[in-house]
Amino acid sequence: MSVSLDRIADFLSTVPLFRQLDRPAVRGFAELTREQKFAKGSMILSEGDAGDALFVVRSGEVKVVLVGDDGREVILNVLSVGDHFGELALIDGGPRSAHVVSTQASSLLVLRRTDFRRRVEQNPEVAWGLMVELSRRLRQADETIGSLVLLDVPGRVAKVLLEHASPGEPATLVKPLTHQTIAQMIGASRETVSRAMADFQDRGIIAVQRRLVTITDRETLEARTRPRP
Repeated sequence: MSVSLDRIADFLSTVPLFRQLDRPAVRGFAELTREQKFAKGSMILSEGDAGDALFVVRSGEVKVVLVGDDGREVILNVLSVGDHFGELALIDGGPRSAHVVSTQASSLLVLRRTDFRRRVEQNPEVAWGLMVELSRRLRQADETIGSLVLLDVPGRVAKVLLEHASPGEPATLVKPLTHQTIAQMIGASRETVSRAMADFQDRGIIAVQRRLVTITDRETLEARTRPRP
């Protein structure tokens, strides 16, 4: 196997969907992938496109968005290295349910549905990994819906910060997010998000230096994500 395929296999072995597989199985998937590169701001997928492939982010960052009739954009997720999208297409081959746009210059590994299905039939462990991943996404969706219904804007901002923070103390944001991006993720205005961030900073819950956000009081921030009576 070439050095390039070795590197792709090494990378895929870190992706949750393939992590439980042995080396020969991961190598088999690496052989089926092809790499595509996208400049910043490129439309990778459009809502309604044919769903025929899984995409894994090898480098860069993308956002998954819905666009309303009035042009307003809602960000469903921000994905970086090791994240993937298009899982539903692997199962039902249905049309894409959202747009995906690169927010940075990005490299994606593409695995076609027909190739994936053939490998799954040979190695059912992949199907189990896919079910686990879809279950995680559904739980995440339930939590997002719950926060939109039960939390005020500062609570929703706190939830986003915690979801995108690194583990440990003090935690920093792994994916630096602008106030506008956070606003589009939680259905609020940028001004309201900025006020919440300023309040957290004034109270010593977070520290902000340029675009680096550090959570200095995780306990208080976590308390802010619980619905208030």
